[in-house]
Amino acid sequence: MPKKSFLRFAVMAAVMVAGSAMGETLTPVDFSNAAFAPTLGPTAIPIGHAEFCKTHREECGPNGSFAEVTPLDQPRWEQLVSTNNRYNSQIVPITDQDLYQVGEFWTYPDGYGDCEDFALAKRRALIEAGWEPSTLLMAVVRELNGNGHAVLMVRTDRGDLILDNQDSMVRVWNETPYQFVKRQSQTDAGKWVTIEDSRNVTTVASTR
Repeated sequence: MPKKSFLRFAVMAAVMVAGSAMGETLTPVDFSNAAFAPTLGPTAIPIGHAEFCKTHREECGPNGSFAEVTPLDQPRWEQLVSTNNRYNSQIVPITDQDLYQVGEFWTYPDGYGDCEDFALAKRRALIEAGWEPSTLLMAVVRELNGNGHAVLMVRTDRGDLILDNQDSMVRVWNETPYQFVKRQSQTDAGKWVTIEDSRNVTTVASTR
């Protein structure tokens, strides 16, 4: 990632998270800042993730270690961008219905996958690279047409960043065209919490 691209992001982050300096962790982090998606409390786990947890139990329990955020420096920013682009280019998007003949099936992709499969692959790759699982959260959103969609939400000291198979850019959650619904709990990967998204994002009923 060219330095000018990172610096452009840094300027945006500095506006949203006032007083932060490049590479510094906010102590404490101000989660009331709009760069962080607020939550309301526990909610139902998506059925696809519940089924995924039955075969990946080791990935769906309480996190052994806990970090509220990951400090975002230039190497980590570049890692997020490269991870997002690598999987977006390597995996062929296809619906679960077309690939597995079921409406919803969360799994690690083998060359093909739906939106949640992209997000799962990115999450696993970042965990293997040393990121704390508690800062890598599967999230469910609504697209403008009303369709459900899944992305990976990464909690950093600059805000909640979104890795999306439909976007080559890594964006702050409130700069995406989605209505956020829920995400994984930071303390337990097998539990989910509601996201309080009060932004004026207009969705329409799906015709599909």
